[in-house]
Amino acid sequence: MSGHSKWHNIQGRKNAQDAKRGKIFQKISRDLYQAAKAGDPDPANNAQLRLVIDKAHAANMPKKNIDRAIAKASGIGGAKFEEVTYEGYAPGGVAVMVSALTDNKNRTASAVRSAFTHAGGSLGASGSVSYMFDRKGLIEVLRDGLDKSEDDMLMDALDAGADDMKATDEKFQIFTDPSNMTSVRDALQEKGYELDTAEVTMIPQNRTAVPEDKVKQYNHLIDELTANDDVADIYEAGQLPEDAE
Repeated sequence: MSGHSKWHNIQGRKNAQDAKRGKIFQKISRDLYQAAKAGDPDPANNAQLRLVIDKAHAANMPKKNIDRAIAKASGIGGAKFEEVTYEGYAPGGVAVMVSALTDNKNRTASAVRSAFTHAGGSLGASGSVSYMFDRKGLIEVLRDGLDKSEDDMLMDALDAGADDMKATDEKFQIFTDPSNMTSVRDALQEKGYELDTAEVTMIPQNRTAVPEDKVKQYNHLIDELTANDDVADIYEAGQLPEDAE
């Protein structure tokens, strides 16, 4: 029994690590797509794309994943990808938005709907939850090794054109108008800051506590969506219990 228990624990940690890695790859794939879409799909002519590719390599992202993300943006192979957003409720009534890049909307819609159904949630109509989110630019700077006080960071962020800032123990979160995100990013980089995140995203206006008896289903939904290659982003308004894994 002890051997089985040990295997079960190790397998559980491996599954958690795989899920975390999947979310990292998902985020990088989206960044690759956006960088290639906004500029030249050839990294030799696109500095932003080169930076994201370097980040992908640092995260040990497989080359096939990198190539697939760039191909989606450039239309290599003749496939035409569309950006589609799905809205729904996770278990516990938590608002969730799913952004996808797909060459087959029927396939993607079916997979997203199944993910919600499997977890005990429900897919809604367009506009059913999007009003609960605000579209903002988000820039994150890690505090580890950064010799800056919260006041100094706030002043630099405001000087760069940011609207607001939130500080946690791990990082500074800087919020901007979506149209100003790039200019604020560039201004902070010119000041010497190394940015962990610089993106336009959807921020929930409020968080909904996930009931303890719904945590497993909630995590299952997020994991199933994350595992879908068509899904580029998941915006969710859930607040998990502090002791939830």
